[in-house]
Amino acid sequence: MPRDIVSPHEVDLESVGRRDYWVSLSHTSVWGSHLIPLTVIVGQQAKPGEGLVAFGANHGNEYEGPVAIKHLLREIQTKDVLGRIVLVPVLNVAAFSVGARESTADDGYNLNRVWVEGAGTTPTLAGITHRIVDFVRSAIWPHIHICLDIHSGGEVARFAHWSGYFEHDDPNINERRQEMARWFGCGVVLATGRSTPNGVSRGLYEEADDLGKFSIGTELGHGSSTDVRGVRYARQGILAAAIEHQQLRGTLGPIDHHADGTQCLVQGATSVAAPYPGHYEPLFDCGSEVSKGTTVGLLHDFFRMDEDPFEVVAGADGIVISQAWGARVDQGQMILLVGQKAEFER
Repeated sequence: MPRDIVSPHEVDLESVGRRDYWVSLSHTSVWGSHLIPLTVIVGQQAKPGEGLVAFGANHGNEYEGPVAIKHLLREIQTKDVLGRIVLVPVLNVAAFSVGARESTADDGYNLNRVWVEGAGTTPTLAGITHRIVDFVRSAIWPHIHICLDIHSGGEVARFAHWSGYFEHDDPNINERRQEMARWFGCGVVLATGRSTPNGVSRGLYEEADDLGKFSIGTELGHGSSTDVRGVRYARQGILAAAIEHQQLRGTLGPIDHHADGTQCLVQGATSVAAPYPGHYEPLFDCGSEVSKGTTVGLLHDFFRMDEDPFEVVAGADGIVISQAWGARVDQGQMILLVGQKAEFER
């Protein structure tokens, strides 16, 4: 069945039933539109302001989310939906069309850094990336209370598979967020405080959290590939959240690290940035447990062929969460992230 091409204000997230849309946002360089795929299924028990949204391809070279959500478009049956489920396989269509982290063929922005006041509604912030922000804010946020932002490392970094959440002062909310993250089945569950690098605007995941929504983020692969476990974890996490929050009828058992009790809760990450441009050599895989002071990788300078490489050292006891993906790295690039182990809520 062909999808309806509609403008953002024509998207209906309230009426009972299923609707499959291409949401049209005008193209800045041709007489045409960027088309965002969006499917909404609303059940008889849907409540105003409550529902689940799952986003894939916040960045255009991350594929686990798009693939998992595309499968769910066929798997989830309208008769089984109790509340409201919104599925967006590809959010950043401008970047996805060129297979890049940013929308390089259009305005050049990174969608996960432009959730600023006036995005998409003021002339100086009117490119496609900012207009996607405005679309989410105006058409989606008012109707959902659960946000799943499915990321992977693209060409920037390799990751241990993780699902994560922002820590909350309320222990009951914290426990519910942690449980949602655990159901993805990843080996690592990452709990972080709120911090934004200097000069960098917040992203989708942070805005959802600011609005009081149950917000879960992930890193489920890297290398602009489609990771087999990453797709599995994304599908599991979306279904589990929908069932647990009474948006979808059904039952689901835990998988992988969640099922066998080998999940690790990680907090308080420490990072190392490249002190100069060079080529990074990892000595440990992501997911490895290391001690403070351990040399986890080496940064080589091939213009100083006879000098020893720079030792990239773990700043704390913990788990290697992330390392540079490509061998060639730029000065200032994050090349190592080690997270400290913690205990799950009981």
